[in-house]
Amino acid sequence: MVFSFFKKPEAKMPGRSAARPRPTLPDMKLPAVPTEAHDAKLDEPLPALEFTLADPPTGMAPKAPTRTAMADKLPSRFEIDEADLDPDMAEFDKEFTASSVMAINVEHDLDPLQADVEQVCALYANGQDTAARATLERLVLAYRGTDGFRFWCLLLDLLQLLGDRQAFDRYSLQFAEACETSPPAWRSETERAVGAAAGPAVFSLQGVLTAEDPAPLRELMGLLQQNATLDVDCSKLAGCDDAMAGRLAKLLIQARHVGKVLNLTGHHAFLRRLNERLHVGEATHEPAWRLLLEMLQRHGTQAQFEERAVDFAVSFEVSPPSWESAMPATPARANQPQRRRDDAYYLSGELKQHAFTELAERFKDSDLPVIDFAAVTRMDFASASQLLHHIMPFKIDDKDVIIRSPNHLIAELMAIVGINKHAKIIVPKT
Repeated sequence: MVFSFFKKPEAKMPGRSAARPRPTLPDMKLPAVPTEAHDAKLDEPLPALEFTLADPPTGMAPKAPTRTAMADKLPSRFEIDEADLDPDMAEFDKEFTASSVMAINVEHDLDPLQADVEQVCALYANGQDTAARATLERLVLAYRGTDGFRFWCLLLDLLQLLGDRQAFDRYSLQFAEACETSPPAWRSETERAVGAAAGPAVFSLQGVLTAEDPAPLRELMGLLQQNATLDVDCSKLAGCDDAMAGRLAKLLIQARHVGKVLNLTGHHAFLRRLNERLHVGEATHEPAWRLLLEMLQRHGTQAQFEERAVDFAVSFEVSPPSWESAMPATPARANQPQRRRDDAYYLSGELKQHAFTELAERFKDSDLPVIDFAAVTRMDFASASQLLHHIMPFKIDDKDVIIRSPNHLIAELMAIVGINKHAKIIVPKT
């Protein structure tokens, strides 16, 4: 039997409804239920109710797993299992150790220490050595313990790069006291360039060389004073003014006369542009003519050299230079350091706007790409970004890239741009 909760309203004559406010909840009254049967029904316990939500409604997020559960399932972002690497990597453990930047996750808003590291690396990458040094000298006093260790490594490396042996020795004593460990040893310019496991050094000439920035040729001169074989990459060399052409020609001629093994690579485009620029009968650009003849002496035929030598003689009314025989081999020297040769790709000098486009071809058949930074003194942000762009495909192809022997300033810069997530960075053991 069904009981009505509401009485049937009395019939009224239809009329025009008048607007009136709706009564609030306390004013609303329900008619009483007059039956005892209904009261008894209310006293019965409610049946157990079970609701099943097959799919959460839109906007309702599922419950997040606990941090412990996530940690059990997700691999570490910065650890590389040594068992996954080539067995030959065991050789690296004898001389190298994983850089501390492998465990760095840059969070600008949460870590003031990281912000200070980034400030120092930006100053050095932009060539502001004095400001970088002053900042580091302040930070080694501001940070203590393990936090300060990073800044001590940066400062001591910077002093090595600046060649300030006196300050290095002074701060090494403070480092030993503050960090309770032995300081790194001072390395000469030759040792820094050659490195612990160096092969032929590679120096890159890039852009347009002008007398306003003689630094590239100064670096090349320093490498030429060493005993190692030197490869000079000219693939990114767009041109040079007369002053720099004359200096480069002089360096190449001197190296050839003393028997220095110096190989010019990627020179074809630059040699063609240089040759097209010089015209017979025009007594201009004499330094560029000397550079052209030296490059033809090295990488041209005798017929090509002699033709342009006659053009040079006609233009400047002088006797033409003579074709010389093949360059002599580097004489053996008793004090030449013994160096381990491997299949690593060696870089050197300051890397500015370096594109790293050569990496794909260089490592196309390599299972373990190794890039050696022992002789690299500085790298700017543009080069670091390009390096990241060109090593990411190797990681996608399950190739573990090794970046070996960068100084701490460069290693920290690599972490800032995220290279430590795609390559293993190892530094020499002190």
